[in-house]
Amino acid sequence: MWDGDKSVWLSQLCLLLFAVVLLAVVAFAPRIVDWFVRFSRAGLASTEELFLATIYAGAVPVVLLWYSLFSLLRRVAKRQMFCAENVASLRQIAWSCIVGALICVVSASYYLPWLMVAIPAAFVGLIVRVVKNVFALGVALQTEADLTV
Repeated sequence: MWDGDKSVWLSQLCLLLFAVVLLAVVAFAPRIVDWFVRFSRAGLASTEELFLATIYAGAVPVVLLWYSLFSLLRRVAKRQMFCAENVASLRQIAWSCIVGALICVVSASYYLPWLMVAIPAAFVGLIVRVVKNVFALGVALQTEADLTV
């Protein structure tokens, strides 16, 4: 039977697989960019350095997001839901999405389709920010309930 524990485990496994893919993209970025620029018909000659800068700069918030999400899932697996650490992780996730979106907006100056990454990333950042605010209220209610009992 499928339950919450298996769901958390599956999420952690997916995050580990994502980490492998992220490491591969960062490690092979020059080859990937070279192939993409040659394959594209958008006239991207001499933009390789810009693509590499976007990939490497974008990897920083992605790694921070990954770490925060993995830490959040570890606490959820331990049944630690409404705690200050989860609020901090959600805040880090939201800001990572927003920073990633800003990197993509800047990168749209040389390749407009980056906006198709920037807009959803910013929206996800906003959604996570709202969830963070709900969790913060949950932490306050949990603290109040703990003091009452």
